[in-house]
Amino acid sequence: MIASVVVFYILAAFILVTGLLAVTSGKIFRSAIWLLFCLTGVAGLYFWLGMEFIAAVQVVVYVGGIVVLIIFSIFLTQQTGKELPAPVRSRTLFSALAVCLGFVLTCLLLHDHTFPDTRVQGAADMGIATIGAQLLSTSEHGYVLPFEVISILLLAAMIGCIVIAIKTKPEDK
Repeated sequence: MIASVVVFYILAAFILVTGLLAVTSGKIFRSAIWLLFCLTGVAGLYFWLGMEFIAAVQVVVYVGGIVVLIIFSIFLTQQTGKELPAPVRSRTLFSALAVCLGFVLTCLLLHDHTFPDTRVQGAADMGIATIGAQLLSTSEHGYVLPFEVISILLLAAMIGCIVIAIKTKPEDK
């Protein structure tokens, strides 16, 4: 086997195992930590594919931003050691059936579809400096608006964490 194939399978197994642990963990803080490892593995996969900018965005936005906000909100609500409620058996069965059906549907669609060659000539010179110049450009191929929308998304996530963290007094009955 080629070494790059081995690296891919190791990264894929790491992502699958940590993603599964994030979903099945019994404690909410451990789930957030497993999610952090899973997203870090996805960033490692992007680095392995040679997409350094997307990997850096994955680390900064998801690992450094969203997961840290999730962990921050868990600490603010003081729910770190709380056990998650056990799932309802009928929901678990229905979810497993939906996942299997989705997997079969995806395999059928991928089997029947032919993918055109979408490689662009000259795409190899897309370095971080070029991507950064396009991110801050207001010209036709600029991405200032999506860049600002991402910052608003992070601001909304932070405000959401603050709202969740605010404790309300229980009403007297």
